[in-house]
Amino acid sequence: MNTERPSKDDYYLSIALEISRRGTCLRRNYGSVIVNRDHIVSTGYSGAPRGQRNCIDIGVCERQRVSVPPGERYELCRSVHAEMNAIIHASREQMIGGTLYLAGTEHSTGAEVYSARPCKLCARVIINAGIEKVTVRETQEKIHTYKVADWIRHEDFLSVP
Repeated sequence: MNTERPSKDDYYLSIALEISRRGTCLRRNYGSVIVNRDHIVSTGYSGAPRGQRNCIDIGVCERQRVSVPPGERYELCRSVHAEMNAIIHASREQMIGGTLYLAGTEHSTGAEVYSARPCKLCARVIINAGIEKVTVRETQEKIHTYKVADWIRHEDFLSVP
């Protein structure tokens, strides 16, 4: 029996990774968990808006079909990103000062995506939500936490895909 408890970051990233498995993207699926004062406030995964067909249902990813590189032309994507879905389902008061955990899986293999990072649009939404930190897994062993205040001070983060 394993008696070693996972760290809080490992725990919440594992939950985000499991949530990503509900995603409906044909490329990568992400899961997001917003935590404040050690309480899960909200979760979200990538998928089409309610009532619209998902990429897995129609069998095509428009961005993939026209060979769009990662980080570009999100207006062609059918999905609402995991971060946005988690933020939509919580009040700002619940999120202020909280941490957003982000994890993803490759659709084709189910393997974990390392170095997950919010896109430019999600970063802006995270800033406005009042979230303080975004935590991701850089490698299987290494966890990285971004301070959202740094994104505000150094706007160049928003120019990097």
